[in-house]
Parts: sequence; C-alpha cells; structure tokens
Amino acid sequence: MARRLVDGFGRAISYLRVSVTDRCDLRCFYCLAPSYRGFESRDHWLQPDELERVVRIFAGLGVRHVRLTGGEPLVRRELPDIARRLGAVRGIEDLSLSTNGTRLEHLAGMLCAAGVRRINLSLDSLKEDTFRRITGGELAPVLRGLEAADVAGLDPVKINCVVMRGINDGEVESLTEFCLRRGYTLRFIETMPVGAGGREANAHFVDLHEVRERLDRRFGLSPAALRGSGPASYWQVAGTELVVGFITPQSRHFCATCNRVRLAAEGTLHLCLGQEDKVALRPLLRAGLSDADLAEVIGQAVLHKPERHEFVDRPGQILRPMSALGG
Repeated sequence: MARRLVDGFGRAISYLRVSVTDRCDLRCFYCLAPSYRGFESRDHWLQPDELERVVRIFAGLGVRHVRLTGGEPLVRRELPDIARRLGAVRGIEDLSLSTNGTRLEHLAGMLCAAGVRRINLSLDSLKEDTFRRITGGELAPVLRGLEAADVAGLDPVKINCVVMRGINDGEVESLTEFCLRRGYTLRFIETMPVGAGGREANAHFVDLHEVRERLDRRFGLSPAALRGSGPASYWQVAGTELVVGFITPQSRHFCATCNRVRLAAEGTLHLCLGQEDKVALRPLLRAGLSDADLAEVIGQAVLHKPERHEFVDRPGQILRPMSALGG
C-alpha cells in the first residue's frame, strides 16, 4: 500500500472530510434551499464499521486529519460511536467536527469523551431575526451549545460566518467583539455558488478583502503565526489573542495548496468541492473488495483530482447542495 496520497499536481492529501449525513435540522438558504428534497436514503449511508474501514485505509495512505461533517452531523444518532471509532484509528492525529450547534448542548461532553477535540461552529448572525432569516431556526440553542462546548473542554472553538451583503455584513465587528469576549477563533467565509441556495446567496457576495480592511481600521490587524490545516489566511487582532481567518474561494482561490478530499454520507469520494470528479466507494465496500484494492482505487482517483474549482468562470455547474458534502 502506498504511504502517501499525491495528486497529479503534486499536492499531498492529508485531510479527509467525512460527511455522516446529508440531513440537517436547519435550512441555511446558502446551503440547503427550502425546496430541496433529494436526500439520500438512510440505507445508503455508510455504516460505522464501513466508515472506520475507509478511514483506516486513508490513514494508511497518509491522511492524518479527519473532520466529521454533514449536513448536520449531530442529527445522526450513531455519531458518538462513529467519532470513537475514527478517533481510535492508528495514524489519525486530529479528529474535528463541523456543526451548526443546535444539538451541541446535549452532545458536547459525549463527543469530547469519544475523541473529538475541536469544533467549527456556523454562526452567521447574533441577531435573532437575521439568524432566523438565514437558517430558519432559533439562535438560543446555538448559544447554549457554545457554552456546553466550553464546559466540555473542546478547544479551539472556531466560529464560521458566511458574509452576505445586505444580510449580515453589518455584523462583522460585533461578531469579532463576541469572539474576543469568548476566546474563540473567528473565520469569515465568502459565498460559493454551489447548488441553488449557493447561487442565491452569491447575489450577496462580499469580497473579504473589504471585511479585512474594515476590521483593520476598527481593531488593528497583523499577519498571524497560526497556520491551520485548511484554506484560511489568519490575522491577529492587535493587543489580543484573537485570531481572525478569511476564507476566499472566489476573490483569491487557494486551490494550489488544497490538501483534502471529501467522503459523502452515501460513500462517494469527491475530489473537489467545485467539480464533479468522484468515485463511488460504497459498491466496492459492499462487494468485498480488499483493503489493498480499495487503496489502489483511492490512489488512482486522487491522481485525477482537478487542479482547481471554477466558481467564478462556471458558477452554475454544481447542482448538488452544499449540505451534501459539508462544505
């Protein structure tokens, strides 16, 4: 079995995002359009033992970071068991979770005990009405979930905010102050034209260079030493420990340093969020293919990972909703 996954452009793949469900208990319009009903059958979801096997194969190929995503991963009942299994895989050094936080109040301690050490939490507004407009849900459970994460010892907690003009772009300073008070890392994200909801949100696109300039004038920013495993560029707020990240898939794409692939809940390996290059692993898993043969399939697939997405040049080409892969 090869020891490293390297694509055709020389990028080493060390990061696997694992979607455990394509369902969600919110309907953030940029992610999951209200009219969408094309969810996978639960029978098609990979089972905990199958997920464990796939991650073990990826670990043998050099993957060291696994992130649990959805949809909303906390809606899957087996999530603590899945986290425990994946966190115990030899070679996996970092098990993290992306969540909307609505159920974190009840699950933070359990997930921490299962091996999850850090979380990214989506929080696009601190205003009740704006939060409801974006997500269709209520803000209070998310704030209680953040408190539960603090109590459980999940660290760091990263707050993710998709910035949209005329919707929540006026809150970037208040979100920064919130994270200053709470000790969270803050990351702003540009909209992406993925699925019908993403294309709707893209009408509200904000170049994050504009946001960074605003925050620099208000707080003072300087380049931070922090280098995460993802695409954010980080800046330090003067005189504080707060680090603010900017994820810019459209204005300044970061495809040349992409180190990740994505496993959908039904077992399809997607090689790029903004392209349709993929390979179905579930039929091979359930047909009894050996680990060595599966590793060969994965290695050949990664060799064909696209050079980059085409969000700017071909903004309407991705029809699947963002929830299908967890971003």
